[in-house]
Amino acid sequence: MTNEATLPGFSHIDHIGLTVPDLEAAIDFYTRIFGAALAYRMGPFDAAEIPPMEDGRDWTEAHVDVAGARLTMAMLKLGPNLMIELFEYNKPSDASKKPPRNCDIGGHHLAVKVALLEPAIQHLKANGCRALAGPIVMDEGPTAGSRAQYLIDPWGNYIELMEYESQAFMVDAGVVPYSPG
Repeated sequence: MTNEATLPGFSHIDHIGLTVPDLEAAIDFYTRIFGAALAYRMGPFDAAEIPPMEDGRDWTEAHVDVAGARLTMAMLKLGPNLMIELFEYNKPSDASKKPPRNCDIGGHHLAVKVALLEPAIQHLKANGCRALAGPIVMDEGPTAGSRAQYLIDPWGNYIELMEYESQAFMVDAGVVPYSPG
């Protein structure tokens, strides 16, 4: 029996989006450091060059909630089941240059599973990331059996590294976030 309150037709997470100040540098970082593959790039799209919508709003305000924007984007394939969409906005000029903190509305992080934390931490640090305190060791509770480490990428986006064979909640909850092997 399906729950009629759930999103009709939902099947999986398609991609996550990150805004960066330098698209080329971010493409290089995520392809070189994470082994992502560039799927495509598009743009630039400039609101000043696109006819306005029927209601008078510009295209970027209507579609991405940023009036007067100029943006370029790229889609990266990260592993077999996730894509990262990178955005670089050249307009508006008043865009915040400071990313949200984890506690701010709109705060976010990209969590990736790794075999061993320490080599992954060192790899990211050697490539421009800043490690926060850690690792966080979970010995009890629903995430027992895991270790985690937060880092910040060169543009202020949070990355969480996760190390585990399985976590306590997975069996009871029926969660299988990856296919071993």
